[in-house]
This record gives sequence, structure tokens and C-alpha cells, in this order.
Amino acid sequence: MNFNQNHNTILSGSIWNKINVFFLFFFFALASNAQILEPVKWTSKIEKKGNNAVLIFDGTIEKDWHMYSQFTPEGGPLALEISFKNQKGNYELIGKAKEGKTRTAFNDVFGVNETFFEGKAHIEQEIKIINPNLKTVDVDFDFQVCKEVCINSSKKFSIAVPSTFKIDEVPVVTEAKLDETKTAGLAVDTVKKTAEVTKEDNVKTETEAAAKEEIPAPAPSRSLWSIFFIAFLSGFAALLTPCVFPMIPMTVSFFTKQSKSRAKGIRNAIIYGFSIIAIYVILGLIVTKIFGADALNALSTDVWFNLIFFVILIIFATSFLGAFEIMLPNSWANKADQQADKGGLIGILFMALALAIVSFSCTGPIVGTLLVEAASNGGIAPVVGMLGFSSALALPFMLFAMFPGWLNSLPKSGGWLNTVKVVLGFLELALAFKFLSNADLVLQLHFLEREVFIAIWIAIFAALTLYLFGKITLPHDSPMQHISVGRLYLGLLTLVFTMYLIPGLWGAPLKLISAFPPPPQYSESPFGVGGSGNATGSSESIKGLPEGAELGPHGIMVFHDYEDGLAYAKEINKPIMLDFTGYACVNCRKMENNVWSEPTILPILKNDVVLISLYVDDKRELPKEEQFVTASGDKIITVGDKWTDFMISKYKTNTQPLYVITDLQGNNMNTSKPTISYVSADEYLKWLKEGISNFK
Repeated sequence: MNFNQNHNTILSGSIWNKINVFFLFFFFALASNAQILEPVKWTSKIEKKGNNAVLIFDGTIEKDWHMYSQFTPEGGPLALEISFKNQKGNYELIGKAKEGKTRTAFNDVFGVNETFFEGKAHIEQEIKIINPNLKTVDVDFDFQVCKEVCINSSKKFSIAVPSTFKIDEVPVVTEAKLDETKTAGLAVDTVKKTAEVTKEDNVKTETEAAAKEEIPAPAPSRSLWSIFFIAFLSGFAALLTPCVFPMIPMTVSFFTKQSKSRAKGIRNAIIYGFSIIAIYVILGLIVTKIFGADALNALSTDVWFNLIFFVILIIFATSFLGAFEIMLPNSWANKADQQADKGGLIGILFMALALAIVSFSCTGPIVGTLLVEAASNGGIAPVVGMLGFSSALALPFMLFAMFPGWLNSLPKSGGWLNTVKVVLGFLELALAFKFLSNADLVLQLHFLEREVFIAIWIAIFAALTLYLFGKITLPHDSPMQHISVGRLYLGLLTLVFTMYLIPGLWGAPLKLISAFPPPPQYSESPFGVGGSGNATGSSESIKGLPEGAELGPHGIMVFHDYEDGLAYAKEINKPIMLDFTGYACVNCRKMENNVWSEPTILPILKNDVVLISLYVDDKRELPKEEQFVTASGDKIITVGDKWTDFMISKYKTNTQPLYVITDLQGNNMNTSKPTISYVSADEYLKWLKEGISNFK
């Protein structure tokens, strides 16, 4: 089927009518192309570096958009691919392409830590020129850029090499000749994405994140308030442990009794609180300084890092549960105490240091987890995390010094403190398996698939529930005749959470914890335990489906070829819903997981439309006879190219997700919004009903 439409218009009448028609078509053309987006603007240049040359590429990314790095791991969104088209016999690559500042964040859709540029993209590649007659260096970029929609763009660079570009000459900087950007929808299948040489003259510089070298470039901070808030809550949890809580009345009483006046006691307690904050903030600064602002960022996707941290958390959890105590050397605490006896500001500072050392067995696991999680965001996040944690830890000492009468209202130390510690131990144990899952996902070993992960969490939180109800006791628990009301409520909460997890074994999405277990497609069975889940199955394994159909998300029957879907729609006389999507499209998966699953929407998609999902990053090659060149000169070689061309030529946009409801002749059924993209469930439902109603 030829999707390119020919518009033949016969103009007649007076010259004014002709002029009016001309302007009508002119403005129509502008409107038609308004949706072809190009969020990244590129420049490039070549500079001399000793005996070699450096290719420099700078991209300016529009606000709220982000472009994925070449170090985004396999199984996630589309990573940047760099192809050196005329390398053979002309120049050699020196090392890997270096990137400027990037961000790394967990993608709960794909279950990986994605790495991306924001605001600016800066890339450098050093080369050694071996052909003295080389005129240009030809480089192609394939990259994905996303906001509420995703776009795959190709950028061709032809960088002129000056004839005077020789050893020992004055450094030359030459602006590159830029070809037109070919913006074409998602065009790379990240499910099969690997680092390989695809053609004789096409060497791709994909590499592991461990090989990443950075070049300073600006990058905006993100989510620092959320990091602070989570760290503050973690500090409050640490405050309620048996290592810290008993220190509050002891320390405050010391300040109030040893000080000559109440005002001086308050002042000393405030200095003590700020000393605690200073100690932990300095710790955050040390981590940032030693490892670099984004070093743990890269480590967060490393297999060995995740395995090591899994072991560390298991050890911490075992300690919290009462098997043994983890303590820093006693000599450290003794030396800090000796300095504290000297009094004055130095003495107060060492009192705070002594608290940090003595309480390490309770605060250490929490601080370690916070540092790793905060550092994975890069920048000053570790400092912000330690600021939040220490603020919660220091606040009670300052408040009770100001209002010593409040000390009488504090609950007495007792068995409940150990209960807090044990609860934290269970949480550390559950979190440990997230790191083990990261390693398993990167290696694609399928040892810890979604069902196994959920089963482990069910076991952990069921055991926690039994502990809170007093059915399980641990080594340091006090004898208990009854449980408190607070413990009962917490037990009920964990029981509800445990019951919530159970349907996940049968394919339930578990949206509350979507960032923790492996993604639904990383499952032992494509349909969950019992075969009733949401995963995708093939037509070979599902009997009774029409030719070319398979079960897609949430058991919806879906076609992946337009002709097959159109034929079936004509057979049953139902409207078509076109779903322009991509394997690497994050927001496509979010729409499927969060909107398509709604009880008001799912029955419509299953019963009232014929769903045709067209993947614009499908890299399967078309048969030679089906390959063609568009009027604009773009080569249509793959299945993804075909659907991309269909989308752009028919609907004048290059973004995914894109949804269209048509009749059996391909006419749009929606009048208010002919197409729709990343929207809320309510808006999507209204749009669906309008299109189906107009078809009927």
C-alpha cells in the first residue's frame, strides 16, 4: 500500500481566487509541518590535539526534553549511536567517545537506570588521521529525545578537514558542514540493541558505562527536594533506634546542668545540633569529592557494584535483626570522648562526633543506603541527602534543650526501640534484593525474574507482619504480654501490603512498587503464575486468533501490520485504532500500563476497536521489492522506516505515542482532536468514545 497521498487541485477563476488559494495552501503547509519536532540543535567542529585531532559535537536541547546517552544500558530507552562512515583507511579512533555531564535515573518502565543529557549534550571523539588527503570526516548520530512524547532523530555531520591541518601547525578550529537532520520517529530496536560493527565502514562507539569519561558541561539539578525529604524521614527513623533515642535525654540534661544559665545551655545544644549536621554534610562532601559527582551514578548500573551492595545490605539487615552488632573501633569513641571533656566549641564538636561513632551500628546502614541512592542522581545530591538525614537527627536535641520540660513527655526507652530496629532490618532485607535484581537484569540471567522477586518480598513482609503481631520473636526482644495499639496498626499495614503483593504473581501491575520489581516482560511465564497475566504472547502460542494477531498488553488482541489489521476490521466492521509506538518509548509503556489498564478503558480496547500497533523502531529489513525512497530522499529500508513514513506523511508528526481512530477507508473519526498522544485516562476515554460513536 502506498501511504503517500497526491493532492491534485484545479485552480480556476479570477486571479484573486488563485491568490487566495495559494495563500490557503501556504498556511496549510505551515500548519501541516508544525508537528515535525526537532528538540536538539547541533553544531560541530574539529580541533588539533598534539599529533591528533578531536571531533567536538555540541547539542542544545530544548527545555523539558532529554536525550539518551550512549551509556544507557541494554533493555532501556534508545541509546545514542555514533557511526563513523568513512573511517576505513582514513583515520583511527583513539579510545571511546567522551561525554559531558549526564544524569542517571531509574526507569520503572524498563527496570534499568537510564542515562541522559538535559539542556546541553557535549561529545568528543579523538582521532588519528592516517590519510593525508582526507577532506571530510563523515559522522552519523542516531539518538532518542523524549518529553511527553519520544522522537528518534538522525543527524549527519560532514566535518571538513583543512589542508593545513598537520603536525606542529597552529591549532585550527573549523566549523562543520551540517547536513539536514533526518527526523524520523524511533528507528532502532533497543530490545536487540548490542555494541557491534554493522557495516564495513560503520564502526559504532557503543561501550559500557564503566568506560565513560566526562568533559565538564552544564547540567541542571533535579529532584533535590525529594532527596532531602526522603533523607529527612530516614534520619527520623534512625532517631528512633536504640543507638540514638536514649542519647536525647542524657545529652540534653548534660547541657542544661553543666551550663551556667538556661540561655547558655540552649546555645550549646544548638551548636551541638549544628555540629551533627556538619559531620554528616562533610561526609557527603567527601563522597562527592573522592568519587566525583557522577562516579556512583555510573556504578549504579555496574553488576559488581550491585552485587557488593546486595551483600552489604544483607549483612546490615542481619545485624539489625539481632544476629550481631556492627560497631566502629572503641578507641575511636574513647578518643572522641576525651576531646569532648575539654569543653568549649571544640568539646561540643567532639561530643557530636562521639554520637556519630557510637550510633554507627544503627545509623551506618541507613547512611550507606542514602549515600548510594543520592549519589546515583549525581551532582550535590549526596550533600543534600546528608543534610536531610542529619537535620532530622539533630532537631530533637535542639528542641528539647529549648524546652526541657518536653523531656517528661518522651516515652521511656524499652523494647519498642528494638522493634524499630528490627523493622528497619526487614526493610533493609527487602531493599537488598533490588540490588540483586539490578545485576540480574543487566546480565539477563533470569535467575531473579518478576515472580521470584515478588515471592521473596511476600515472604519478607509476611514475616514482618508475624513479628509485629508477636508470633515471631528475635534475640534482643523483651518479653511481651501484649502488643501496643501502634504496633497493631503497623502490623495491619504490613499485612495489607503483603496481600497487595500476592496478585502480582498472576500478572497484576503493582503500581505502588513499580520501581522495585523487574518489569512485567522479565517474567518466568509470559502470562504470570497460572497463565492469566498481562504479558504479551505470540499467535503461535494462542489458538483462535486471526492471522497476524497476538495478545498484547492486558490481553488486548493486537496487529502489528496495517494490512492484516485492516482486513480483520473490514471482516468484523469495527473501527481501527492506530497505535504508533516504539520498543524504546517510555511514555508508550506508561500509557499502556496506567491508562489502557483502567476499568473504563480496557473493555473498549478489547471489544470495540481493532488495535494496530506499529513499531517505528522495528529494525527488521523489508523485502527488497518493498523498499523505496520517499519524495524527500529518505530511504525506507526497515519495517520501522515504513511505519515512520506512514505516520509523518499521513499525520504530519514524528512523535510517539500517537493514537488515531479511523474508519475502514482510513478517514479520521475524531473531529475535536484527530490524533492524541500522552494524556490522562479521562481525556483518553472521552476521545475513544467520540471516535467510536462517529464510526457507528
